[in-house]
Amino acid sequence: MRDFALLTDYYQLTMMNGYLKHGMHDNIVVFDYFFRKNPCGSSYTIIAGIEQVIDYIENLRFADDDINYLRSLGFDEEFLEALKDFKFTGTIYAVPEGSIMFPNEPVIRVKARCFEAQLIETAILNMVNFQSLIATKASRICAAAEGDNVFEFGLRRAQGPDAGIYGARAAVIGGCSSTSNVLTGKMFDIPVVGTQSHSWVQSFDTELEAFRAYAEIYPDNCLLLVDTYDTLGSGVPNAIKVFNELREKGYEPKGIRIDSGDIAYFSKEARRMLDEAGFENTTIVASSDLDEETIHSLKIQKAAINGWGVGTNLITSKGCPALGGVYKLVAVEKDGKLIPKIKISENPEKITNPGYKKVFRIYDLEHNKAQADLIMLDDETIDTSQPLTIFHPIYTWKKKTFHEYRIREMLIPMYIDGKLVYPRKTVQEIKQYANEELETLWPEYKRFDRPQLFKVDLSEKLWNLRNDMLNSYKQNGSPY
Repeated sequence: MRDFALLTDYYQLTMMNGYLKHGMHDNIVVFDYFFRKNPCGSSYTIIAGIEQVIDYIENLRFADDDINYLRSLGFDEEFLEALKDFKFTGTIYAVPEGSIMFPNEPVIRVKARCFEAQLIETAILNMVNFQSLIATKASRICAAAEGDNVFEFGLRRAQGPDAGIYGARAAVIGGCSSTSNVLTGKMFDIPVVGTQSHSWVQSFDTELEAFRAYAEIYPDNCLLLVDTYDTLGSGVPNAIKVFNELREKGYEPKGIRIDSGDIAYFSKEARRMLDEAGFENTTIVASSDLDEETIHSLKIQKAAINGWGVGTNLITSKGCPALGGVYKLVAVEKDGKLIPKIKISENPEKITNPGYKKVFRIYDLEHNKAQADLIMLDDETIDTSQPLTIFHPIYTWKKKTFHEYRIREMLIPMYIDGKLVYPRKTVQEIKQYANEELETLWPEYKRFDRPQLFKVDLSEKLWNLRNDMLNSYKQNGSPY
């Protein structure tokens, strides 16, 4: 991991310096990372980027040239000396990477010295917001593909190298089977795929010659791009000629790729031609500015596609450029006791949930499906031998009682007193976990259009605390 100590907003440093000057830098505070809205029209968000947060914290040191640069910005020696000795010593709880989460519930909970908790805000937002966005977009695209392989092809259109690398990682967590990004493949042990581009075909005197040359080099993995000149007039017929030659040599061809034109029509005609020639098991891969809506439409049209190369619209999250995750102060410690804090806004959706909190997910026992999430204060417990009633945090008359259920606490330890305790996973393990998480959602929450919203409620104790603080502000001009 590169030196990311300065991967922060300038105002984080000015606030840290201010806390130091006022003797507040060692105060213990609690911040929640959460998001207010699911991206991409989804009813859920797949959390990704947790491993990169760990890499960041594990390597969080200010080098001499960092200190010299900050000195040039006008920071004084007292502050710079404090940075020289910087080491994260706090406690972080987070959901396991690949978890399915919902708006307004804590995803990461940081309890640390104010000096430390403030610094790591920007990096956490940068890493988790982006990767969670791409993982969720990929999940929608893979859902539209209905079990077909989806290949991540976005590097050349990504907004910079890091977006290409970590976007491909997140896409695989979200469901993609592989990536064209070789560096991502190396870094995270992800399968890499690719065949040839139009320039390969154009480099030879004829299309047939180009296909034969490629098949000679890669007889075990021959998938040919057939739309350089005339997809049905020459591309598919020439591919069939080469496939016959491969079969005579004892090899089975992989298939064809179509990158332009009327993909629905071309794929169905190509399938017919390949089947008539005896190549019923070959794959037809489509590319060309695909997204979940286009794939969904092609599925409705019965396009004969069983592999999808998705690039630009995945890696840039077309239609949803950012996940609006935030990092908000929710408590401060005074005399050994955590005092809840709340942010109040004229925009009701920006009012925060105060206090040191945790999240329980409620499952039914019969189907093992997720029923609701309940945000609670950390000192609260649930007795699963007793019925549990939850209520909507705004429309409080809307209630649901669970009788036969189990619960799961979503936040697990990541750091305890500065020591990493989180069980690190490979990308493939995270992908498998994300898939298992999706299996616990009822179909209505995974619906492609207008999905049902998942219930996220507050415990009665938390709901009362929040409303008491709001009423206190209204009556006294202060929530405390």
